[in-house]
Amino acid sequence: MSNNDIIVSLDIGTSKVRAIIGEVNNGTFNIIGVGSADSEGIRKGAIVDIDQTVQSIRSAVDHAERMVGIQISEVYVGISGNHIGLQSSHGVVAVSNEDREIGEEDIDRVLKAAEVVALPPDREIIDVVAKQFVVDGLEEISDPRGMIGVRLEVDATIITGAKTAIHNLLRCVEKSGLKVKDLVLIPLGAGQLTLSKDEKTMGAVMVDVGAGSTTLTVFEEGSIAATTTLPVGGDFVTNDIAYGLRTLTDQAEKVKLKYGCALIESAAPEVTFKVTRIGSNVDKEFTQEDLAAIIEPRVQEIFQLVRQEIKRLGYSELPGGYILTGGTMSMPGVLQVAQNELATSVRVAVPDFIGVRDPGYCSGVGILHNAIRNVRVRNTGGGNNSNSGNSKKPVNRAKQQSPVAASQESSQKPGFIERLKKMFSEFI
Repeated sequence: MSNNDIIVSLDIGTSKVRAIIGEVNNGTFNIIGVGSADSEGIRKGAIVDIDQTVQSIRSAVDHAERMVGIQISEVYVGISGNHIGLQSSHGVVAVSNEDREIGEEDIDRVLKAAEVVALPPDREIIDVVAKQFVVDGLEEISDPRGMIGVRLEVDATIITGAKTAIHNLLRCVEKSGLKVKDLVLIPLGAGQLTLSKDEKTMGAVMVDVGAGSTTLTVFEEGSIAATTTLPVGGDFVTNDIAYGLRTLTDQAEKVKLKYGCALIESAAPEVTFKVTRIGSNVDKEFTQEDLAAIIEPRVQEIFQLVRQEIKRLGYSELPGGYILTGGTMSMPGVLQVAQNELATSVRVAVPDFIGVRDPGYCSGVGILHNAIRNVRVRNTGGGNNSNSGNSKKPVNRAKQQSPVAASQESSQKPGFIERLKKMFSEFI
């Protein structure tokens, strides 16, 4: 990564597709552009219509391009969902340098060794996250570059996903005219951005309440320990409002964003609004208290489900508490409901960058944070090529999609074989 690099993240959610442009300038990182578009073709975090999703991606990217005045060709794409799985792995290699100094190549080899695990045919590796390195029996090493040793080991977490979900996501991005630079697990990137080092070490839960689903990620001993997805989110609140006020879903969403409050005690009875009811041309007036009476039970239920799921995963008490992200968290009163239901320390995380100071941007900024962190680590290790480190699979896949390159290769191969045949025929 050079001193002045521009990188772009793509967060494809159930309600919004967001393209965020970041600039790395002499070691400092800034957000310089944000593009957002309503998400079509996605239900509960899963792609159900490729063409509509492609249109949403193009709209978000166009919006970001116009804001900054640059053309986007490569993106880091976020992935999450219930199909994500984590498994532990161990890799061992001998240090290759004659002087026994551990270099970038050794770390690449030991991570590749950790990747060698039996996977079902419908699963694919998204990323490998090192929990600790071991050099000649010395444990708890976070970065062994430059150390002297004979045997290098790694304890790693392998992040896998369903091939169908991965390929459909990549297909949508490539059909939008973009190249996938890398796939980033959204909870991992957002966790690195929003959680402090102590929270990750002592144990904490990041709760990302999106529109279609709620993703729970447990961090422990400095690394990701578990992740799961609940099929409830902000859309459920919108549907409750639509049923409760007997109005259209679009109107319910607007009312939720403008007047929504998750705590009846905090709602103002003097604040009123009108909605058009289904089957009638007459507008009916409601108060913010009426709206809060519909929203609060659903938000309570979401956090009750969160607590149950964390217990099911085997984590009863985590000192770091709960860190909340996602667009639903910007609603007034949500934090108080979460504190009441989860009965522990709870805070809402907000990215500390101009233009994205909203819990809904944690995912997109987290993707950028993960990409920069990985590339910086590679560069400090002496790697010249910024592409050398991040997940190679999407990059390779993007190359395979190029029909021109494929035709060139196929045209070159027969020519080479024919020349070999002629050479040997001269000797026969």
